[in-house]
Amino acid sequence: MGVSNNITAVLNMVALLCSIPIIAAGIWLAQKPDNGCVHLFRWPVVILGFLVLVFSLIGFVGAYRYKETLLAFYLCCMAILIGLLLVLLVFAFVVTRPDGSYGVAGRGYREYRLDGYSSWLLNHVVDSKSWRKIRACLGDTDVCPKLTQRFITADQFFAAHLSPLQSGCCKPPTICGYTFVNPTLWTNPTNPTGDPDCYLWSNEQTQLCYNCNSCKAGLLGNLRKEWRKANIILIVAVVLLVCVYVVACSAFRNAQSEELFNRYKR
Repeated sequence: MGVSNNITAVLNMVALLCSIPIIAAGIWLAQKPDNGCVHLFRWPVVILGFLVLVFSLIGFVGAYRYKETLLAFYLCCMAILIGLLLVLLVFAFVVTRPDGSYGVAGRGYREYRLDGYSSWLLNHVVDSKSWRKIRACLGDTDVCPKLTQRFITADQFFAAHLSPLQSGCCKPPTICGYTFVNPTLWTNPTNPTGDPDCYLWSNEQTQLCYNCNSCKAGLLGNLRKEWRKANIILIVAVVLLVCVYVVACSAFRNAQSEELFNRYKR
């Protein structure tokens, strides 16, 4: 009867170890400039990672010590955690599925437009009320200034694979026809197009294109790219936790059977 308990203890130790990359992925996300400025998405993966660690430890102790109460608490908490992970996975997949990027001839980077993203992201991340705080936060980062250290000539810059945030916020859209001086300094065209972003660009280093729709779209592009990477870790975590949970249910039944058997012997 102790076989499944021992297996559960081993699997929970594996799950406990797997919580480390989950927490690391969450910290990686939290340190990204876009996630750091959009507080709504900053810490959920870190929190889930710590919950996996705590519940796995509880499950390990309960299975190893044949503690029915601990196993019952572990099973209840793990069911809730698996449910939360599934909700987060589905939610992240749905809201990050649309892609607002498009290719530009003669450029190594892509550019971004708002109408390509989900309405939820548009309404909850880059609405006018939220964007004022996000814009100020982005202006305090080194996302754009560090481009001037990496690229000297126009050819180098145009061939670069910029992040969505860099492409949308640090330069004017290609359609505007600005002339490259350096990655964050551009000469105004004689006749800019009718795109509103063309008139919002500023060579003032605290302004750049932070007020542009392309910057909002670039932020969403960064969020989409990073969260889709994090989803891979979450999928692995869910599969592992479901396996552990199934075996833990068997261990819990064994613990109950052993308790009834001992009572009968008495």
